[in-house]
Amino acid sequence: MPELFAYTDGACSGNPGPGGWGVLLRAMDGATVVKERTLSGGEEQTTNNRMELLAAIHALESLSRASRITVVTDSAYVKNGVTGWIHGWKRNGWKTAAKKPVKNAELWQRLDAAQARHDVTWEWVKGHAGHPENERADELAREGMAPFKGGKG
Repeated sequence: MPELFAYTDGACSGNPGPGGWGVLLRAMDGATVVKERTLSGGEEQTTNNRMELLAAIHALESLSRASRITVVTDSAYVKNGVTGWIHGWKRNGWKTAAKKPVKNAELWQRLDAAQARHDVTWEWVKGHAGHPENERADELAREGMAPFKGGKG
C-alpha cells in the first residue's frame, strides 16, 4: 500500500493582498513516486495564513476516500493550530483563551472536518530551505496567486 504525502504552501503578495495556495500530492512506495498530482488556486484579497490553511484543506478534501496521509507544511500556524490550539478553540466555542473570536474560524472548522475523515500526521519543515517538495508547493502557490496579481509585483 503506497504511503500518501501532501506538501502544502501558501503565498501572499502583501499581507493582505493577492494570494495563492499550492499542494503537491504524492503516493510513495518506499523512495519511489507511484503517483503525483498538483493542486493550486488563489484569491484576490487574502492573507498568507488563509492561503496556508486553504492549501491543507484542499489537500485533504481532494482525497476521494478515507486515507492515511502525512501533511507537510512550512506553516507553524497551521501545524500548531491543527495539532494543539484547535482543541481549546472548539471547547471555548471558537474563542481564544483571551475570549476573542478565532481568526479564520471558518477555515479552521473546514480543516477540522476535512481532517476528521482521514488518519493525518502533521509535519513541519522550514520554508525556503531547499526542501524540494516544499519548494514545489511554493511554486504552485505562486502559480495560484499569479492571476490575481494583475500588473503589480
